Amino acid sequence: MTMTTKMQMPAERTTVNQWRKIELPEDLCIAAEKKFGGRFLHVQELLTFLLQELLREDSVELDRAEQAAVEQRLKDLGYL
Repeated sequence: MTMTTKMQMPAERTTVNQWRKIELPEDLCIAAEKKFGGRFLHVQELLTFLLQELLREDSVELDRAEQAAVEQRLKDLGYL
């Protein structure tokens, strides 16, 4: 499945939102939609949320065990 993701670029670069296309396995997208469909309307929303959470400034405060657990879960889901 090819999906387009909306990427907001820093203001100093441009004021226009830019989009990137990424390819994900169809079965992975279907599984994510089934599992997270109640919270996220589209896989794009789920991925945006996950990336924002991973990039938050306070995410640095996670201890190594928590970070490793999150990374392993994302690997298990096929995102890493």
